[in-house]
Amino acid sequence: MKFAIVGGKIYTVNKEEKVIEEGTVLINNGKIEAVKEGKETPEGYEIIDASNNSVLPGFIDTHTHQGLWDGTVGWAGFDGNEMTDPNTAQVRSIDAINPETPALEEARIGGVTTIQTGPGSGNVIGGTNVIIKTWCKSKIIDDLIVKEPSSLKSALGENPKRVYGTDKKMPSTRMGTGAVFRQAFIDAQNYAKKWAEYERKKKQAEETGEMDKMPTEPDRDLNKEIILKVLKNEIPLNMHCHQANDIVTAIRFKEEFGYDLMLVHATEGHKIADYIAKKGIPCSLGPSLVGMEKVELRNITFETPFKLWKAGVKISIQSDSFTRLRHFQILPCMAVKDGLPVNEALKAITINAAEMIGVGDRLGSLEVGKDADIVIWTKHPIDNFYAETKIVFINGEISYKKEAKDS
Repeated sequence: MKFAIVGGKIYTVNKEEKVIEEGTVLINNGKIEAVKEGKETPEGYEIIDASNNSVLPGFIDTHTHQGLWDGTVGWAGFDGNEMTDPNTAQVRSIDAINPETPALEEARIGGVTTIQTGPGSGNVIGGTNVIIKTWCKSKIIDDLIVKEPSSLKSALGENPKRVYGTDKKMPSTRMGTGAVFRQAFIDAQNYAKKWAEYERKKKQAEETGEMDKMPTEPDRDLNKEIILKVLKNEIPLNMHCHQANDIVTAIRFKEEFGYDLMLVHATEGHKIADYIAKKGIPCSLGPSLVGMEKVELRNITFETPFKLWKAGVKISIQSDSFTRLRHFQILPCMAVKDGLPVNEALKAITINAAEMIGVGDRLGSLEVGKDADIVIWTKHPIDNFYAETKIVFINGEISYKKEAKDS
């Protein structure tokens, strides 16, 4: 299908942050074919009139649990925390997501076209995340996938010690959480050594022809295999942490084991913004609309994005499922209210978000060759809180169209 989005104000969010006052975006075979000034359109394209509207990349939520908790059916839909062991690195969020969950339609209404979703923070190591589009023609989850696994979820702070401490099981303290985490990574390193030794002996037996010395292949361990992906920098670690001391612990572990890290929440990141910037660690921030029912949330503020950005930290803004994704727009708007520039707030839910979760080559900006995930808004959605989504394109197809209101 070929579409031409014509006459809108185009926010490319490319490196130059170019804004085209009245332009055209051409869509061909699911990709962006052209982004240009003016209304001239080749033949063979279905014209979408975007006059007096804003045209932006689809929003990207870097950390959520949508699809793993279907709140419409109660217990039967709660599949986001395998809280049977502090370390469940082997579980995959992709095995729990229902592509027909109402949450994905909510996302499209809010202009969110891509999410990184995954396990909750009940475990020290909770399992792998996945990046999915919020719409596809089929009802097959595999057709939504952008990247799987996209990262490994881990958690510090109150949650894991509360979950297991109530059962008088390790971890019941932050000390215990750290010990469980480090032991899991050391066990994975030892597992890698065992396989390396097996491969060495196998090669030696094959080269010498001494087949009686062929070693026994080690048993596979899915848990350790996933942690090894982190240790080999094949996927990053996403670490849930709120308090400043937990953020420092997360960075300490990253430096001990040498993997790529994204801080998730970083609620008190504003307290140590220069330290985080010096370490070069990106932060996925939020939610910031929740209450202070937990001790580690007592310093929650929408000033955190501004202060981290000002210090030079790369940031994205996330929902964490506490914000209904049809209202995702509220989050960057509130960050702007507390100091974050509008263009930086937009980047935090588009190109920054895409780059932070490893899909910046496909998503996050309106550039030739990227996926045609495009949203037509009545106005700029961050500069004007009353803006509404009109049409949402995902993979170059219309996935949502707002019905006209009765006059």
